[in-house]
Amino acid sequence: MTQPRTPAQPRTPAQPRTSAQRPTAQAPAGPRLRSAVAATRHQKEWFQTVRQRAAAGEPIALVNADAPHEVFRALDIPYVVTQWWSSIIAAKQAGPASMERLAAGGLPDFSLQYDAMPLGEQDLPDEDRPWDGLPAPRFAVAERSGDVTAKIFEQWGNRPGTETFLLSRTGADPVPDRWWELVPHQWEQAFGTERLDLLQGEIQDLIAWLEERTGRTLDYGRLAEIMALGNQQAEWNRRTRDLIATTRPTPVLVNDTMPAVMSPQWQRGTQWAVDAARSLYEETAERVDQGIAVCPGERKRLMWVGRGLWSDLGLYTRFQEEFGAVFVWSMYLAIAADGYLRYGDDPVRALAARFVGITDQLYVPPWSSQWYVKEALTHGVDGVVHLVADDTPGSGFITEALKAEGIPVLEIRANNADQRSSSAARIPERIAEFIRHRV
Repeated sequence: MTQPRTPAQPRTPAQPRTSAQRPTAQAPAGPRLRSAVAATRHQKEWFQTVRQRAAAGEPIALVNADAPHEVFRALDIPYVVTQWWSSIIAAKQAGPASMERLAAGGLPDFSLQYDAMPLGEQDLPDEDRPWDGLPAPRFAVAERSGDVTAKIFEQWGNRPGTETFLLSRTGADPVPDRWWELVPHQWEQAFGTERLDLLQGEIQDLIAWLEERTGRTLDYGRLAEIMALGNQQAEWNRRTRDLIATTRPTPVLVNDTMPAVMSPQWQRGTQWAVDAARSLYEETAERVDQGIAVCPGERKRLMWVGRGLWSDLGLYTRFQEEFGAVFVWSMYLAIAADGYLRYGDDPVRALAARFVGITDQLYVPPWSSQWYVKEALTHGVDGVVHLVADDTPGSGFITEALKAEGIPVLEIRANNADQRSSSAARIPERIAEFIRHRV
């Protein structure tokens, strides 16, 4: 396998930077990261180009987060990620109306809302659709993570002009220890040859399926370039994650790092995404050097396990003034740091390795539970808020692994994208009680 192409190594502190070691300053009023603002602006502008290309007759794709996006980039097929679009729908407060449209059509509105919400958005009045609405996709592609995901994407295939392609979901046996150390180079050992063979074959089938329908031919050299850019992006994300882990008090807000990481993540394989990841690192390092803290009175460090609460990102700063409690971790930067690095000479097989275990890494024990413990310990968290959705397997094992390390955990069962669910769960009140009595 080829060796990684790494940028010049930036300075990373060997020990945590504590308030005793450096002066701290309150971050400026409205302490938004420039990189977060720029990433969000770029994503909105990019989405309008997708709408323009669709209006001109080009095919676009709707894909879930676990599908091999790089194939679409190499074929120059614009794609929109289901979960990202759901986060926009939720942030624009259009989630409840979208779910009502599903229910009106006889479909469930209480299961896998994060995947299902874009179906309902398609049927909203034009004036209620975020960013003027998602164009009708020509292709809908997902990993068959479960019966419900498959059925949601089959519904897309029932819409006029849309075809569905489903990829297999496999499990690992045996499960490797400390997967994050193996997967960049030793992914054959981490995932197993049979799993990789199956997904590699299905990716080749997907390529042929798309070539037949678009008249385009995949350039495998271009795919290799896209994979290399994705690796560079992940390298910068890893540096940012590690810098935040070792800095006390925390220099950045998770509700800034979430969009700063995820907008470029859906542009993975582009130079813009690499530059955006580098900008996030450099801005974080600049804040560390200047002694800027989002909460100079930081007393409690919190970890948010689960998907982001996109309809209420302000939640993550709500406990700083009263409790000195700061959310310092979310899965978005952490999985961008550990989950996507794959080096190898065969771009299709390396791409299969990039996606074959994503669900395992985030949700399936002991892959997931080991990783969350590692992240909790390196970030020095005092408590964990664990948002459990209906489609996240193994959540109890994650909670128990964290508790075994002496870390208090608050489990909240709610859907992150569905305001009806999150409101009923009384999330802010329960977190305040958790901090007050258990952290």
